[in-house]
Amino acid sequence: MKVGEEGKVYDDINITPMLDVAYVLLLIFIIMTTATVQGISVNLPKASSTPSLSKPKTKAVSISQDGTIYLDTYPVSIQELETRLAQYKAATPDLPVVLKADASIQYQKVIEVLDVVTRLEISQLGLVTQKLVK
Repeated sequence: MKVGEEGKVYDDINITPMLDVAYVLLLIFIIMTTATVQGISVNLPKASSTPSLSKPKTKAVSISQDGTIYLDTYPVSIQELETRLAQYKAATPDLPVVLKADASIQYQKVIEVLDVVTRLEISQLGLVTQKLVK
């Protein structure tokens, strides 16, 4: 026991750190328990053809600082870009395209890519930007 300044005896235990540890252990237990729940195991029937429920893969068109155009990670000319996007569009009519362009390039390169996308009637187009930090 410890004697205080005024002669009081401190005989109680500070349980706050112990409660903090208990809450952390409880939280870990809850997370681990819900992560391991798999559900009921069933033997699924086989189908002759399975419909595709996946979303089409997004194609990324990038324009680097020197004006080089890339489809995904491969450099292409504007004609090759149109040809390949037309092939992808034929396979997937609702093809999503994302355009990433360097901030310092000529605006004309972006317009050329947008013209290709418009000619191919690709309606799902996204322009990638950075969030402005204040």
